[in-house]
Amino acid sequence: MLGLPFAFASHFAPAQMMPAIDIYRSRFRPSSRLQRPYVMLGFNVFAADTDDQARVLVTSAQQAFVNLRSGRPSTLQPPIPGFENTLTPPQRELLSQVLSCSAIGSATSVRQALRDFISRTQPDELIIASMIHDHAARLRSYEIAANIAREESKA
Repeated sequence: MLGLPFAFASHFAPAQMMPAIDIYRSRFRPSSRLQRPYVMLGFNVFAADTDDQARVLVTSAQQAFVNLRSGRPSTLQPPIPGFENTLTPPQRELLSQVLSCSAIGSATSVRQALRDFISRTQPDELIIASMIHDHAARLRSYEIAANIAREESKA
């Protein structure tokens, strides 16, 4: 109602994203700062050269979310291949929810996940996050995401 942009942390708290977007857009009033609604949404990208590599990289974020929601916050831990096999059903459900605004995989997989998310939410801007333990792998993930954005903007 103040005519300001709206940012939502859907990259780690997606449960109320769609209702929040709907409320913002329906109640938006133009102002001297902004004439139409402007929505920014967080989106996780765990990109690597292959889907398998990305599935290993995401385990650092998975560990962080499980630890945080279990009352044991920790620093971002190294990836653990096969981590998902150690999870209980409630932990798997938790991760399914908190990582629902995420793309995990190669450039092809990430491109499709981004297209699906953008189609569903119609954001004006994305805030890309990559909770990847290894610095070089995190930079590579951002590089893949940036390349996708450049390619999509040309299309």
